[in-house]
Amino acid sequence: MNINVYTESTPNPATMKFIVNKLLINGSVDYPNKESAEKSTFAKELYKFSFVNGVFFASNFVTVTKTEDSNWADIEEILKEFVKGAVESELTVQEVEQEEVAFEGTDSEIKIQQILHDYVRPAVEQDGGAISYKSFNDGVVTVELRGSCSGCPSSTLTLKSGIENLLKRMVPEVQEVVSEAL
Repeated sequence: MNINVYTESTPNPATMKFIVNKLLINGSVDYPNKESAEKSTFAKELYKFSFVNGVFFASNFVTVTKTEDSNWADIEEILKEFVKGAVESELTVQEVEQEEVAFEGTDSEIKIQQILHDYVRPAVEQDGGAISYKSFNDGVVTVELRGSCSGCPSSTLTLKSGIENLLKRMVPEVQEVVSEAL
């Protein structure tokens, strides 16, 4: 298979999506620092670049977060070529595939998790990020944002205007949505 790689900017200026024409992983996995990448040959190799500050994989793309002192104009082509070679060489994204999603909790919690999984996750992944459900207590849904969403200037707007409004509409018990810091 001939591997093609193209890039897409994300709402977070420090991150860029490197999209390939091959499935890399079912689900998503975040390697927010070099130490966390031990079980991923692909991520470990990316962290060998001094300008890489974060690595996130989902379906057919890898989102790379650059260091503050680097410019996309200088590093985009280098990373594009690396990603192409890594996919062609079948570098491992993670040693053990993630299990299928299982929703747990009260009826409201299961409904919230299902909405996040079916409606919110695909939209967030389009911007190179990921969202995961953490808890639901006293009307407050706590989520975790990863990939390009972590530290993104527009993530608060997305959280409040998009996700919170959707959940309030579909689950009347929801009063607020907050993001847990990593």
